[in-house]
Amino acid sequence: MTIENPNTIDSELVNAPPLLPLPPTPLRKPKWERKLPKLLSISALNTRGTSLLLPVEIGTMDTSELHSVKALLNSGATGSFIDRDFVHSKGINTQTLSCNIPVFNVNGFPNKAGQISKVVDVLLHYKTHSERMLLAVSGLRKQSLILGYNWLKDHNPKIN
Repeated sequence: MTIENPNTIDSELVNAPPLLPLPPTPLRKPKWERKLPKLLSISALNTRGTSLLLPVEIGTMDTSELHSVKALLNSGATGSFIDRDFVHSKGINTQTLSCNIPVFNVNGFPNKAGQISKVVDVLLHYKTHSERMLLAVSGLRKQSLILGYNWLKDHNPKIN
């Protein structure tokens, strides 16, 4: 039986390269946030006034408050948005994103309202259709709500 001397140093350990610290593991986004796009675009109203406004109702998921609003149907927007002043005036609760989402205008320039840092969780009602959705909170000026191309693509609504 061989007994090793505990005071001897293993030459492989002495000559081993120093251990590098592991990179920090990124925080995992909540499931609801992972569904959001990494980039959004928004387009302005046309100057001819030929935009289509839909009468919709939104219900907040946390307080079940209902709000009637005209939603601009805008195929030039890649997401759906709600105006930050409307959210504030109605006292609608928001959820803060872990990472902001950049917003660009159709011309490729960053939107003046800035990046999306908050969303609103609502139940949107249009005619007989209802769905739960996240609306990006942004400065929309004259509009309270914009339903973008993603909504049109998913639902292909019949609109007269």
